[in-house]
Amino acid sequence: MVLGAAGWWCLVIWLPACVTAHGLRIHDYLYFQVLSPGDIRYIFTATPAKDFGGIFHTRYEQIHLVPAEPSEACGELSNGFFIQDQIALVERGGCSFLSKTRVVQEHGGRAVIISDNAVDNDSFYVEMIQDSTQRTADIPALFLLGRDGYMIRRSLEQHGLPWAIISIPVNVTSIPTFELLQPPWTFW
Repeated sequence: MVLGAAGWWCLVIWLPACVTAHGLRIHDYLYFQVLSPGDIRYIFTATPAKDFGGIFHTRYEQIHLVPAEPSEACGELSNGFFIQDQIALVERGGCSFLSKTRVVQEHGGRAVIISDNAVDNDSFYVEMIQDSTQRTADIPALFLLGRDGYMIRRSLEQHGLPWAIISIPVNVTSIPTFELLQPPWTFW
């Protein structure tokens, strides 16, 4: 395989986000870091949707992660105004992964992170697939472990905050292992 300059840059810098952009299909991970609130300042692991949604074309150094209201995001969002140009945190259930992604996209969200509704799930990633409706979505859609989603929402509630501030995607290959702060409730 011959790579151009853009391909080498992608391979070195953005491997997790670029793998799907160049047609290589492997089950990989995408990472994001919560910057605020400080009590959950960890690097979280998510998996991209298998056969729908877009990819990250840019890195967001600081962007809001806004919990959707209602949390399942199967229809109109009462806080849709706050999701515009931000990333939505949505909970699994009530409708298809693609439907949730489209709701966030229609509210102007840049991406959606869908956490499992099983709050005790700290190790099993669900493969998000099309819902056979022939609809599409253009924004990135990621799956997050239920325990991680719960802990992010809980921290926001405890601090009375409407959103977290995150950095996404994060290139973990450039972070020394001892600095790779992953949630203490997640064991590999």
